[in-house]
Amino acid sequence: MADTVSTIEDLNQEQTARLVMDVMHRTIIHYALWFTEIRHQMGMQRALEALSVASQKSIGIQFNRLSQILGFEMHDDIPGPLLNMPKTKLLKLLDAAAVNWLANDGVWFQAVEFASGMNDAKRCNDSCWAHFSPFEAWAIKRFLDIGDRSGLEGLKKALNFRVYARINVQSFADDGPDAFIFRMNACRVQVARKNKNLPDYPCKSAGLVEYTYFARAIDPRIQTECIGCPPDAHPDDWYCAWRFYLIK
Repeated sequence: MADTVSTIEDLNQEQTARLVMDVMHRTIIHYALWFTEIRHQMGMQRALEALSVASQKSIGIQFNRLSQILGFEMHDDIPGPLLNMPKTKLLKLLDAAAVNWLANDGVWFQAVEFASGMNDAKRCNDSCWAHFSPFEAWAIKRFLDIGDRSGLEGLKKALNFRVYARINVQSFADDGPDAFIFRMNACRVQVARKNKNLPDYPCKSAGLVEYTYFARAIDPRIQTECIGCPPDAHPDDWYCAWRFYLIK
């Protein structure tokens, strides 16, 4: 940046716009750091309790302030443009947000992979899932008002509300009265690799963490069994498959 810039008022239009984006990014990181530090010092349950209170207040404060600057109305802490958007377009926005989440996951993975190698990237990825899966389960339970012992039906419903559910193609099949099989029929990451004639990404280590922790966070009585996940061989109609069963 030019030596003539010493205060924010010295920035031009483009530089000021970039600073606005940067401050928003700093806010996101600071928000995440608060959560991770409470989790580190007080444990996951206390962190989620704090998050429940802080997130409700924070979202309202931030969107209400932005609405005053950007000129949109708020209705019960929901931006008016979202409420007025056609459902089809709102679902497209949801899908875009879901794909952005996946892209964000990928750029973080590659940032570690290119700097430190695949092993470190996979190790960080698996550890990240150990934290994100129970958090996503908590967020879905809170959104849907699902109880702590909702059983297999609760897990089925929750799996349909994961971010992945808007990106991939998945299916369910009952396996007796106290179990069901969940299949990922089309995985965006694996399909993209297949289209480039690349082998499957070996995601089993992450999947074991991801699905086990998610199911357990929905209902601690639910156990998870991997039927197959890359690098395991699999049929053409699914990439990974998981069996969930209830211990009464």
